[in-house]
Amino acid sequence: MDAQADESFREFVAGRSSALLKAAVLLTGGDRHAAEDLLQNALVKAAGRWHRIDEPEAYVRRILYRQQISRWRLKWRRREIMVAEPPVASAVPDASGAAELRLVLRTALSRLTARQRTVLVLRYFEDLPEADVARLLGCSVGTVRSTTHRSLARLRTLAPELAALGPGAGAQVPSRDFSPVEVRP
Repeated sequence: MDAQADESFREFVAGRSSALLKAAVLLTGGDRHAAEDLLQNALVKAAGRWHRIDEPEAYVRRILYRQQISRWRLKWRRREIMVAEPPVASAVPDASGAAELRLVLRTALSRLTARQRTVLVLRYFEDLPEADVARLLGCSVGTVRSTTHRSLARLRTLAPELAALGPGAGAQVPSRDFSPVEVRP
């Protein structure tokens, strides 16, 4: 890698790694250590081809998704139980409801299969259309739709308190950056 490409790569990592890490955390079901490993592997792969990449963020995100798919296609399963980390204390007035909701959501997401979690992250966190999700995962649009349907049904079963947060409920729900956002009717 020449000096200009090296500097460009360093700027990309400094500017976009936090957003990419958030996506990786969601893909791994809240396991921050696995997410850091996933992101690091993706960045290493991207660094080797940096001079040939036209859209770096899209390229790195695609590596993240494919690496995660490879993880859940492995025959062996991890036998660890995922737990959410407690929320960090902040100066915000009583945000315990939003923090509790985030914990419930993370716990419920961690109990989904890796495929279900990946589909939900791509559809709702990354806001990708079904066709793009199908292309990234190497399956049909119908498979994405049915997996999304089953995943949401399982999520509702695992965390019924999330169902009360539909449109018009006026409750606080976490946004992409995990800070509370007011939902208005």
